[in-house]
Amino acid sequence: MHGVIRAAIAAAVVLAAAPAPAQVADLVSDDVLRVCADPANSPMSARDGSGFENRIAEHLGQVMGKPLEYTWFPMVTGFARNTLFAGKCDVVIGYAQGDELVLNTNHYYTSTHVLVVRTDGPLAEVESLSDPALQGKRVGVVVGSPPATHIARRGLMAAAKPYNLMVDRRVENPAGDMLADVEAGVTDAALLWGPVGGPLVQEHADLKAIPLLKEEGSPKLYYRITMGVRQGEDVWKRELNSLIRREQGALDKILRDAGVPLVDDYGKGLKEGG
Repeated sequence: MHGVIRAAIAAAVVLAAAPAPAQVADLVSDDVLRVCADPANSPMSARDGSGFENRIAEHLGQVMGKPLEYTWFPMVTGFARNTLFAGKCDVVIGYAQGDELVLNTNHYYTSTHVLVVRTDGPLAEVESLSDPALQGKRVGVVVGSPPATHIARRGLMAAAKPYNLMVDRRVENPAGDMLADVEAGVTDAALLWGPVGGPLVQEHADLKAIPLLKEEGSPKLYYRITMGVRQGEDVWKRELNSLIRREQGALDKILRDAGVPLVDDYGKGLKEGG
């Protein structure tokens, strides 16, 4: 569903499915930018090209002078094995930093989880999950996601409404369901990964996404997002790192235009420039 979930999904993939480093040197295409992506993971990626990761891929392709070619597969267990490791594509545009399954590029943005509430509701000014205003409220949360631990610690889990973590977005849409429930009053708020919640609330004038920048304790709610390539493809990684460095301003604009909350590298404040 989001960058954090991708890390969890990737961890479940069998490591032996990856080609050995000696075998991957010639897999990267010289003629086409081959991207591995979920066809129904809006607002990040979509088959119709409307996702912000699609726009990032398009921009990189233009800068590199290469046409785009996608390999589509749902972001579920087996994603990396059936796309990147199968040699069908060469880069995953959004991958959480630190996952050892893939080789991570330098991170190109950092984001955090958000609390989605009604703009005219009693929770509109809440900035932290420790705010007393949340006591007794029903909060939508993705099972197994980092915010679930935080709301359990604060005594909010008993009234929480759970939503599924690993889903095939072609048949299930937890994020959309969570927003619909807040609008309908089924829940009072929803906890979402910022690159999902931020863009989606732009389609709902009565909702707002509040970046969670004040949470203490583990697990952390912010994550640095990289691009993922196959282990051993250091030359390709360095090429992407150079692109990220040169095009950082353009990437930031794409992300901000999409509604992604960009934060500093330590998740303590909003990134300057937006």
